[in-house]
Amino acid sequence: MRTVTTDEANNGGNNLTNGGFEKSFTSRFSSLLASRDRDYLLSPTGTQVKVSDLEGKILGLYFSANWYSPCRSFTQLLASVYEQLKSKGSEFEIVFVSSDEDLEAFNNYRSCMPWLSVPFSDLESKKALNRKFEVEGIPCLIILHPGDNKDEATLYDGVELIYRYGDQAFPFTKEKLEELHREEELKHENQTLTTLLTNHDRDYLLGHPPTNQVPIDSLIGKTVGLYFSGQWCLPCLKFTPKLISIYHKIKQLLEEQGGEDFEIVFVSNDRDEDSFESYFGSMPWLSLPFGDAAIKGLYKYFDVQGIPCLVIIGADGKTVTKLGRNLINLYQENAYPFTEAKLQLLRKEMDEAAKNLPKFAYHEGHRHELTLVSEGTGGGPFICCDCDEQGSGWAYQCLECGYEVHPKCVRAVGNGASV
Repeated sequence: MRTVTTDEANNGGNNLTNGGFEKSFTSRFSSLLASRDRDYLLSPTGTQVKVSDLEGKILGLYFSANWYSPCRSFTQLLASVYEQLKSKGSEFEIVFVSSDEDLEAFNNYRSCMPWLSVPFSDLESKKALNRKFEVEGIPCLIILHPGDNKDEATLYDGVELIYRYGDQAFPFTKEKLEELHREEELKHENQTLTTLLTNHDRDYLLGHPPTNQVPIDSLIGKTVGLYFSGQWCLPCLKFTPKLISIYHKIKQLLEEQGGEDFEIVFVSNDRDEDSFESYFGSMPWLSLPFGDAAIKGLYKYFDVQGIPCLVIIGADGKTVTKLGRNLINLYQENAYPFTEAKLQLLRKEMDEAAKNLPKFAYHEGHRHELTLVSEGTGGGPFICCDCDEQGSGWAYQCLECGYEVHPKCVRAVGNGASV
């Protein structure tokens, strides 16, 4: 997930300074969150809550803005986790540090937050907090423990931890996170296709038509791609037709060679059932039912923070790679079965093919001479400026301005190409 820089967030790159005001507070949270003229925060209803009321609690500083859609999306998840923790009586509080551009936007955004906020008018305190914790992008969730050194954060990666573990990450201690990591490793070691895709009342997937129920057990022993996608997502709409084409090519190659089988399972991120049915109707593979309980678990299990995402499960039921989308863009159907051994072979083939390429070329899409570069000399990974697909390994690159294209995309002009 892309984050936006705080220079962007603060409307034109205002420098993050503490404004020269002094704080003479002895308590940790007061020294951070109060100012010379203010000793309170705003509650969700707009009432004033003393900063001193936070002492002894685990605190999350939430840097966010209403105008940035990834922030709005994460805020919904964070609010759910916050409410779960509060219902359990957890000593946890969140303080919103706004990068909104005006008071109306701040108030509209704050209205969906069940936690406290630094007043919008206190620009100096917000800038000082951004500077102190070196916040480079939003959304950002900094975790502070009451017993820690007042000059240091406990954790800087609260957003990732919430995405990955939800309320289970609390109390955000090193010991708790190590425990979760061990549990996660154990789950992956014992992972099977059946444990991934079934739930307590379903042991099948949807075929075509969707009323056709395909037993999950019928996929055992196959290489399976889990396709996380949604019709509302423009990059998904662009990638799905390419994946459909590659899917058919892989199936055809395997049929001709009599090798292992390949299947894809759609894991929907659609917002309503009509969208799901329309989108799945364009796909030739299988799907989990819309709204199935397993879907949310899979997004969390594989830490899917952006779509489209293609996770490859090997014939043994273990995860081969979470970078299936990138590999499809790089190698098309040749990426199958997506294993490291196959990728090494493909890289070797690319290196051999590069020996016969001219060292310099002129491309009709660019005015400067392009130089052939390898991955070790700047060739990847990159996004091709001609076809807008990912590249890696070898590229023709403009050393003056960084323009970069796949070797296959170079369309020579005149007699400008030379060896």
